[in-house]
Amino acid sequence: MKEPLVPVVPMSHTAHIRSHRKPRRSATSSIAVRAGVAGGVLSMAAAGASASASAAEPVTQTIELPTLTADLSAQVAQSAAATQQAAANYELRAERDAAAAKAAAEAKKDLVEAKKKAEAKKKAAEAARKAAAERAARNAERATLTASASASASASASTSVSAPASGSVATVIAFLKAQVGDAYVMGATGPNAWDCSSLVQAAYKQVGVDLPRVSQDQSMAGTDVSLSNLQVGDILYWGGKGSAYHVGVYIGDGQYLDAANPSKGVVIQDLSGYPASGAVRVL
Repeated sequence: MKEPLVPVVPMSHTAHIRSHRKPRRSATSSIAVRAGVAGGVLSMAAAGASASASAAEPVTQTIELPTLTADLSAQVAQSAAATQQAAANYELRAERDAAAAKAAAEAKKDLVEAKKKAEAKKKAAEAARKAAAERAARNAERATLTASASASASASASTSVSAPASGSVATVIAFLKAQVGDAYVMGATGPNAWDCSSLVQAAYKQVGVDLPRVSQDQSMAGTDVSLSNLQVGDILYWGGKGSAYHVGVYIGDGQYLDAANPSKGVVIQDLSGYPASGAVRVL
């Protein structure tokens, strides 16, 4: 069986080349494009209007900005003033505290100085009181002895004191030097405290010589000797004969030993510093 034959249609010699011509747009497409362009134009117009409206807003903000800035400046100024006032208050308080501390320190210092002055004044008053009491006692003793001096002058003048053969000046001087450093006390008679006449009386008693108790009578005992002819063991006196207020014993080399006063006690002194009024010899 034979196959059917297919008819062959002759083709153009350019039929295999594609055409470069653009297909023609339809009317509907043209309308759409036009509508889109119009919409875009309208959108741009709307955007421009919106931008114009937005651009107008800052004008209102720039009008309100000075008011806000003024308020903020006022607040800052108030805060600065408050800070400055607080600093001034702190500084004033610090100055007051410093002044109070300084005043307290000065008051304390003044109190210490006042106490020192009061203590010194008290000591001076006590010393003056003691000195006055001592002077009063000595003056009373002198007055009493002076009153009785004239009555006993003749008897005292005729009294002679002789030392026993066993006595010696060396014994008297040794006893006196052993008492150096003892205290002076008015009316004391030893063994660790003396007044001027009790010391002289005790010294001569060591060799058996009995002397009167007080300086006025001791100045009347024995034999008178001149100060230029003194010998060791002579009794020195200060004041008038029969009214002497102080006595001591000459120990040679221009020195004498006595119970001087409360501040010195029993000491050895130079006769040139306190010359005697007279002297008597009992040994």
